[in-house]
Amino acid sequence: MTSTTLKAAPSDAAPLGAIDLGLYAGVVFVWGTSWIALHLQLGVVAPEVSLLWRFLLAAVMMLGWAVLSGAPMSFAWKDHLRFAGLGLLLFSTNFLCFYYGGLSTPSGLLAVVFSLASVFNIVLSALIFGQKPSLRSIAAALMGFAGVGLMFAPQLAGDHLSGAALTGLVLCVAGTLSFCFGNMLTLSLKKRAISLTSATAWGMVYGTLFLFVFSLARGQAFIIEPSLPYLGALLWSALLSSVAAFAAYLTLLSRIGASRAGYSTVLFPVVALAISTIFEGYVWSALAITGLAVVLTGNLLMLTGRR
Repeated sequence: MTSTTLKAAPSDAAPLGAIDLGLYAGVVFVWGTSWIALHLQLGVVAPEVSLLWRFLLAAVMMLGWAVLSGAPMSFAWKDHLRFAGLGLLLFSTNFLCFYYGGLSTPSGLLAVVFSLASVFNIVLSALIFGQKPSLRSIAAALMGFAGVGLMFAPQLAGDHLSGAALTGLVLCVAGTLSFCFGNMLTLSLKKRAISLTSATAWGMVYGTLFLFVFSLARGQAFIIEPSLPYLGALLWSALLSSVAAFAAYLTLLSRIGASRAGYSTVLFPVVALAISTIFEGYVWSALAITGLAVVLTGNLLMLTGRR
């Protein structure tokens, strides 16, 4: 990624080019597999400590990338406040909510709740930037969420929402909102023409600092689980899910807008189910097949613009 700057807010009606579709596919695949990596990191190491290692690695990678690409790294203190906001919203709080939510919430429900980002992005874009959503984008977002709900209907029906499950659900909604507010802050940086590489690198640095302070405050042990699944999941989360996919997503956000970029979150559960079918013997029900059809139809509706 070069020192790309964020441009004016794009229309959600313009057709997507090959670069946009490539970025979109990459984000969906990598973040679609991140749910497995998330669960592999739960258990021995505290969630905030696992996240600290994840973003410490990611921040080092992004800083090196920024220096090698020649991206500017010196900014005014007001810009650093914005970067700190990115760190708090995109690179710490939203992940903390999902990691803790994952302790008591099925992975399918995590993905279902996160798919609300497509709807939240549309609402926040309208409230903050005055971008009136088209009927097509609203319909596509609702179709996506409804389709994911159908795909996980049996799992949701089996969960009686005990106190722990309800807490997990609330945490996941809070994490999704944090992610979406981070999207809005990213789009606001376009007015200052700040390098996307620089903003991501500094955001990860501040996110790492927040996680370090939070871990200290909770008295957590700074340990690493010496197992292949944990270390593999940590590296996948840090290098691909945090660095490569976030860079691709924020680039996509600046190119196609929050509504359509956020719709990629609706496809994450589809990828997760495909992986589960291959490695965990997931059985597709009639509802799941119907839900997949609804998700793909909404996806095409959102991505094809007015063509």
